[in-house]
Amino acid sequence: MADMPDSSSHSHDTDTLHRRGLMFILSSPSGAGKTTLSRMLLASEEEIMLSVSATTRPPREGEVDGKDYHFVSNEEFDRLVEEDGFYEWAPVFGNRYGTPKGHIREGLKRGQDYLFDIDWQGTQQLYQKDQQDTVSVFILPPSLDELHRRLTARALDSEEVVNSRMERARAEISHWAEYDYVVINDNVDACFTKVREILHAERMKRTRQTGLIPFVRELMG
Repeated sequence: MADMPDSSSHSHDTDTLHRRGLMFILSSPSGAGKTTLSRMLLASEEEIMLSVSATTRPPREGEVDGKDYHFVSNEEFDRLVEEDGFYEWAPVFGNRYGTPKGHIREGLKRGQDYLFDIDWQGTQQLYQKDQQDTVSVFILPPSLDELHRRLTARALDSEEVVNSRMERARAEISHWAEYDYVVINDNVDACFTKVREILHAERMKRTRQTGLIPFVRELMG
């Protein structure tokens, strides 16, 4: 009996075809579960890492340069702004934060995915700089009453602060149509499953499967 061809090597090759990485954005109003979903995604997906921002604020105790933030001087930040070295940046409480282009672009070429926990304004800036590599997901609460309950249940803020967050949430929700995907977080596990399915499907897009071109050429002889 003739030996059967070993298909395992072919399946292994196709499973590991090179692909370009993507920038995966999660946005939501405060209390809708974005931070929890981000943590779950980072814990379950080896090929995605949290984007590390540059900041002009000094390091806090225990923070590591390059891991928590890229800590830079105001002069260095100015230089990067002038050289268009950020995907997006913004002032926050007297300091500035931004997403450096250089190391992320290098990572994308290697197939590294990056997770962004940013608001709709940062999302718009990313889209303007690099739409082809950007995938955005907006997380909605099941209702405003449930969002208010979650914010109140934290017992971290006064009623005045909670009301302020609710007003901001309404403003943020108004930008839902600017996102590629919208997922309602009425159950965190079910919501996470949907977010992860989005990530997996986007990785398989033909335009990101850069290894397909030489593979198909070889198939066609």
